[in-house]
Amino acid sequence: MRIMKRNLKVLFLAVFVAAASCSFTTKEFNDPDKDKLLIDLITYVLQKGHYDPADMDDTFSEGVYEDFIDGLDPIKRYFLASDIEEFSKYKTEIDDQIKNKDLSFFNVVYERFTQRMNEAKVLYEEVLETPFDYTEKEVINVDYDKLDFATSKKELKERWRWQLKFSTIANYYDLVEDKNAAAERKKEAAFNDKEYTAGENDNLSLAELEEKSRNATRTSLKEFFEFSDDLERKDYFAVFLTTVVEEFDPHTNYFAPPDRDRFDLRMSGKLEGIGARLQKKNDYINIVEVISGGPAWRGEHVAVGDIILKVKQADEKEAVSIVGMRIDDAVKLIKGPKGTKVTLTIKRVDGTIDEEIITRDVVELEETYAKSSVIEKEDRKFGLINLPQFYFDMENYKERNAASDVKKEIERLKGEGMEGLILDLRDNGGGSLKTAVDIGGLFIKEGPMVQVASGGGKKEVLKDENDEIVWDGPLVILVNELSASASEILAAAMQDYKRAIIIGSEQTYGKGTVQNLIDLNQWLRKNDMGDMGALKLTTQKFYRVNGGSTQLEGVKSDVIMPDRYSYIDVGERDYDNPLPYDKIAPAKFEVWDGYIDFEETIEKSKARMAKSEQLALIDQNARWIRLKRDEMEVNLNYADYAAEIAKRKEEAKKFEAINEYDNKLSYRSLPYEVELMKQDTTLREKRKRWHKNLAKDIYVEEAIHVLEDLKLNNIRKGKMADIKN
Repeated sequence: MRIMKRNLKVLFLAVFVAAASCSFTTKEFNDPDKDKLLIDLITYVLQKGHYDPADMDDTFSEGVYEDFIDGLDPIKRYFLASDIEEFSKYKTEIDDQIKNKDLSFFNVVYERFTQRMNEAKVLYEEVLETPFDYTEKEVINVDYDKLDFATSKKELKERWRWQLKFSTIANYYDLVEDKNAAAERKKEAAFNDKEYTAGENDNLSLAELEEKSRNATRTSLKEFFEFSDDLERKDYFAVFLTTVVEEFDPHTNYFAPPDRDRFDLRMSGKLEGIGARLQKKNDYINIVEVISGGPAWRGEHVAVGDIILKVKQADEKEAVSIVGMRIDDAVKLIKGPKGTKVTLTIKRVDGTIDEEIITRDVVELEETYAKSSVIEKEDRKFGLINLPQFYFDMENYKERNAASDVKKEIERLKGEGMEGLILDLRDNGGGSLKTAVDIGGLFIKEGPMVQVASGGGKKEVLKDENDEIVWDGPLVILVNELSASASEILAAAMQDYKRAIIIGSEQTYGKGTVQNLIDLNQWLRKNDMGDMGALKLTTQKFYRVNGGSTQLEGVKSDVIMPDRYSYIDVGERDYDNPLPYDKIAPAKFEVWDGYIDFEETIEKSKARMAKSEQLALIDQNARWIRLKRDEMEVNLNYADYAAEIAKRKEEAKKFEAINEYDNKLSYRSLPYEVELMKQDTTLREKRKRWHKNLAKDIYVEEAIHVLEDLKLNNIRKGKMADIKN
């Protein structure tokens, strides 16, 4: 999340003054090794600039030790137990080595990892020479965190056999299913009096299909090791530096020179791709955000929590497995020129596996902007504003920003006679803090919106200083587990003021920290070692006006409604080393007195939710998803594997009713958009799809019930009329 530039200047000044006295210059720095200079510079800036710098002690050392080894070998298929025993002598020494610019731990682990990788190239080929026996009763446990390192090369080879069989059985299952479906395709062609063209798998035997699936796995691994061969020592050292800085908190990261302009891997904007943000967890590439307006979002291809298993280009016959692949390399396969197609094999949150064909494109910025709909229920009208992110023009804030757009939509909805407003912040990951403060100001006369604390106990209260109230009627804010950062600031402020009723997940994402990107080169007086990269540093922390932090705790909804993520950790608490929740003194503010039945309305909503069959089904689905995600044993016997897939598909059927729900509300676009649609058929289709989804949305339905129940304080309304006059 962005914070005001003056705060960044204060940080720069503080660190610059201190750094200037430390002579970070290549001329005065006697050791010519760039890595040593880098680690010295980074740790110094961390200690001086981080909001809450970690103590670099033995506990810190153990964290770096475990995370670096786990990052290199998350599924324990390279290192041996004897390697770990050898490395263990460094377990509590890394903090001292960092202080002394000693890279012994990194050097030993890196050299051994390179050796084990080269051995693995031979090992996987040997394993894949022998056909897999899918009639054998065999199970693999994929809870690698609880798996010990192999004690011998023989045991390691057997582990590779399990893992390669696990990777290959999915390919084999797909091929067998395709072959089995051939009879149905022939029958369909005959029924439609069409000539049937045999597929490439129709006439292959099971043995040939098994060999084909094994070859696909071999190809994937070959390409993976080719990617790995291109990596240099500096790439692994960048991983080590990132491991070190992430011990401070999960949002503090080191960016090597090629990545310095990227806060995260976004296949959007100028990058042509699928429009999703990816993150590597253990050995899997996870989707952590679907970018509004991107091709994946427009086609509803993927969702947060899905895992990408394989990638296939339009001109290739075989898919490439990206399990275990570096995220940069996976992104290279996924992104590509606009108009080209890519096929992704997706493991859904519920464990089912699908293929999705996505046509690459650029993200349509218009879909990241606020949009609104009139909701009609019998003879009453309500408004809904969907805000995907808190955006602003970096060159000119007044040119266009989320706050001014939301204000326009409110005025338009008022013109349509709306009686209550829903602000939908679900899946909104944040953005500009100023726009969040300004949007809050549209609903109250004036007052503090958020407290921002910097290191050393400095605190700043950001206020709405405009006494104009654009909307003084009933207000509901919708949130979920993916509502983060600026979304949490706005929702928290409206909750503290009792201005809005918050409906949604038990709690929001829980990101209450601010990061700034710092160019490390600026701290060097003279530098003949090349680009040092950049450091994304946590410099501040957010607090609600009531004094509580949004960190970890997020915002707890007034009315809790389950969704598919209810029992899965997808927020800040899912990271390692998050900063803790804490409190500071509350700011001075007055609770809004515009309602006469605020608490009663919340209780009525809770009572309705307890009786809802649709919500009960959603909750069952969420529990089932959690149950399936927690299953760590996978059958490697084909009959058992296929039976498990069939069982999962059958179990999933009872939850199909969730997407067939009808909330019996009518939705229509505002007049200005209706005019635009006469020329823009694409916009018309987008709004048609949006309204179709809203019609299935029980959360919107309950928001309307709450708006109907909220009664305004007419005495206060009279006061407002006097003020306006």
